[in-house]
Amino acid sequence: MSARPTAEDFRPHVGTRFGVRVQTPRPVELELTEVREYRPQANEPDGMERFSLFFRGPGDIMLKQGTFTLEHPALGEHLLFMVPIAQEPEGFRYEVVFNYFRSEKEP
Repeated sequence: MSARPTAEDFRPHVGTRFGVRVQTPRPVELELTEVREYRPQANEPDGMERFSLFFRGPGDIMLKQGTFTLEHPALGEHLLFMVPIAQEPEGFRYEVVFNYFRSEKEP
C-alpha cells in the first residue's frame, strides 16, 4: 500500500472484515461495504485525494465517533477516525473520510 491510503488500496477488499481494537464485551469486526470516491468540484484545487470507506458492524455494539485501530490481514493496521452514520436492520453503519493533498510524487 502507498504511504497514504488511496481508494484503490481499499477497493479490492470490499466485502472483507476488519478487526477493531476496542474494549468491548467481545471482539468487534467491521465489514467494508463500500469505497466511494468524490470528484473534485470546479472551485476546488487540483491534486486532492478524496474518498470515503463505509463499514457495517454488529447491531448490538455501537462504536462512538472516534479514532480506532483497524486490522486487516492484507492491509495491516490503520489508525482511522470513524463516525457512526446510521443504525440499520443489519447493524450499525460507519464512515471514514480521507481528504488530503497528494504529494508531487503521487499520481
